[in-house]
Amino acid sequence: RGSWQHEHVALGTNTDPYQWVEGRYALMPGIWEALRDARNPCSVLTKSPLLLRDLDLMREINAVTDFSAALSIPTLDQQAWRATEPRSPNPRARLDAVTELTAAGITAGVLVAPLMPGINDSPEQVREVVRLASEAGASYIAGIALHLRRGVREVFMEWLAEHRPELMPRYEA
Repeated sequence: RGSWQHEHVALGTNTDPYQWVEGRYALMPGIWEALRDARNPCSVLTKSPLLLRDLDLMREINAVTDFSAALSIPTLDQQAWRATEPRSPNPRARLDAVTELTAAGITAGVLVAPLMPGINDSPEQVREVVRLASEAGASYIAGIALHLRRGVREVFMEWLAEHRPELMPRYEA
């Protein structure tokens, strides 16, 4: 629209645009093309190295406006990753994506998110993510605490009761 002021468009802040179904339907290239053509500042947050499929378009956007990408890497612990993010891409593949984005001149960051008390928030676990994200060339690294909205809270608490019952009192408090 003519009233559009080219405000920053942040993709992936509510739902990951690079979920497995994106591999089948490939909707993102058209979105990136529209943002590039409009020279609209934008960013993406994802758990998936699938975003590298669109790296050429991201470079084109980056050449005409502000662009950045962030990858969520809550843990490198294989057991915690498999338990909390089943069917998600391996965190090490996400670190490789940060390396590739950075090498392509894209501002890339890492979100240690969500930080879940007693699951992935030990200083040792976080320190390892930070160390490897730094080695990958991350422009920034930030942590985001677990926030459970209604609906998600119930599902998470059921999972916690089944898989980590010793943490229930801490989470209930």
